[in-house]
Amino acid sequence: MEIGLFTFGDIGPNPVTGQVVGAPERLRNIVEEITLADQVGVDVYGLGEHHRDDYAVSSIAVALAAAATQTKRIRFTSTVSVLSSDDPVRVFQQFATLDGLSDGRAEIIAGRGAFSESFPLFGYDMNDYDDLFIEKLHMLLEINKAEHANWPGSAHTQPLDGLGVYPRPVQLQLPIWLGVGGTPQSAMRAGTMGLPMAMALILGGEWKRVAPMFQLYHQAGHEAGHRASRLKTSLTAHGFVHNSMKSALDIYYPAHSAKMGKLGRERGMPMQSREMFEKFSGPNGGYFTGGPSQLSEKILAAHEVLRFDRILLQFGVGVIDHRSMLEAIEILGANVIPEIRRGLAKAAG
Repeated sequence: MEIGLFTFGDIGPNPVTGQVVGAPERLRNIVEEITLADQVGVDVYGLGEHHRDDYAVSSIAVALAAAATQTKRIRFTSTVSVLSSDDPVRVFQQFATLDGLSDGRAEIIAGRGAFSESFPLFGYDMNDYDDLFIEKLHMLLEINKAEHANWPGSAHTQPLDGLGVYPRPVQLQLPIWLGVGGTPQSAMRAGTMGLPMAMALILGGEWKRVAPMFQLYHQAGHEAGHRASRLKTSLTAHGFVHNSMKSALDIYYPAHSAKMGKLGRERGMPMQSREMFEKFSGPNGGYFTGGPSQLSEKILAAHEVLRFDRILLQFGVGVIDHRSMLEAIEILGANVIPEIRRGLAKAAG
């Protein structure tokens, strides 16, 4: 099992100190965090695409490229690339470039995204939400297969009559995952297509609630004739770790509450109390937050049920002090990852 981190690059006022963190500072901090994550044994680091004033990352590949030549082993992924409002040719080129800079460590998680700002920004109609994504996903997969792409074009994509798309990645093909937000149709689509599935667990609740989605994914993949080895899964969830459950909650809750409160007001959702946050951070909850032992035990318990190949934790929901972020990554590498590795080895016999 791979253990990874991701962030959207939250910016704005720190809810504890009041200090305002801008995009340039956050982007530089992200590079430092990725470099440290590589050093302490984190397997994967992802960035998510957004086009809002409270996130620093709109160009994922550019930001990850800044860390590519400063790291040795960590893989890079998008979490997610909003393919619906982008050009598949450019997405492929950007991540193939990242793959070259990192010597074969780039991936793409393609998804619809949780926000709609990119649609008007790039001239797309939200009424075409589903068609845009499906057409562009299939085009991206064709470009990934061969140097000279044959794509007939459609309502939302240009034809490619044997045109070459460059540069090509170091890897034979870029790994392309399908980001799934929890609908049965999306899970089944990923399985039917034989694409790795990245399942997002973002709104609290219990982590076991996504078990049926994992089952649907594998069932659809098997029925479509795909080998089990091709049907890889990932769980993505909010998370944080510190020296103890109390310190993790004390550091994480103010930032998480401020960010989710802002998003909740935009979407008519109620504010999340500290009591509810602590409940969701418990053994069965959807937030993977706590001290090293709590986080290790929770990841192992979730893995035993869901059997995912990778877990990606969103460190930094909201604006958290950079020093606390570095401390959390150090603790993850020194205490959590080794404990999880021992637990997996024990379970394997």
